[in-house]
Amino acid sequence: MTPVHGSLVVVGTGIKLIAHCTFEAQRVIADAEVVFAAVDPVALRWIEGLNAEVINLQTYYGNGRSRLETYEEMVEAILSAVRAGRKTCAAFYGHPGVFVSPSHEAIARAREEGFEAIMLPGVSAEACLCVDLGVDPGSGWQSYEAQDFYLRQRRFDTSTALVLWQLGVFGDLSFKQLSPDARRLHLLAKALMEHYPPDHEVTIYEAATLPIGASRVERMPLNSLHSAKVSQESTLFVPPVANGITPLESRLATLRDAQG
Repeated sequence: MTPVHGSLVVVGTGIKLIAHCTFEAQRVIADAEVVFAAVDPVALRWIEGLNAEVINLQTYYGNGRSRLETYEEMVEAILSAVRAGRKTCAAFYGHPGVFVSPSHEAIARAREEGFEAIMLPGVSAEACLCVDLGVDPGSGWQSYEAQDFYLRQRRFDTSTALVLWQLGVFGDLSFKQLSPDARRLHLLAKALMEHYPPDHEVTIYEAATLPIGASRVERMPLNSLHSAKVSQESTLFVPPVANGITPLESRLATLRDAQG
């Protein structure tokens, strides 16, 4: 008898409900023997309409519990189905490979144990940001998780766009915070003002999650960041600052001189 061998496909449901979930991801959800979902309640009901066996990973969260502990339990729950020989799908909000550590960990462990495991892309918040703010990463792009950026004092270029993610949990060293909190954002603003003028205009961005909703685009001077209202979806976009002659202009001038 051929042995039963489980598999794992991790998919993203995109940012905007249903509209951003690819046909490929929908097919995987529908064809799976079991689906583990870390999505909002509306998206969960939609997934339940595609598959009769759906396990809600959001129930692993809880006040006072470390997110690291929650993520570990999610990974093991997913792998338990794979190890049992089931055709398993794990669906995460947005892009499953962007700021979703359980997805990467589940795939890594599954592959280490000899199971087939792949990830399919989804529409990300970054993709939505480019559209809604009218910016093009082709002219330069720096992207960091906000707390990582602050703690590690990342090197960056003020003449290039800077994107800082997960403002709502900035400053949470316990990994237990579930509700967004802007009280520590003055520390991030102070660090940025070492490189940007205090009145440099920045944007708090949140992508639209419903077809009838609108994205949140709130512009403010950098020195007012501490008073911003933030959510779990809030992202900070810091546009380039002009510093007189740019390296591009300098190099172009050099090339023109070399051409005679």
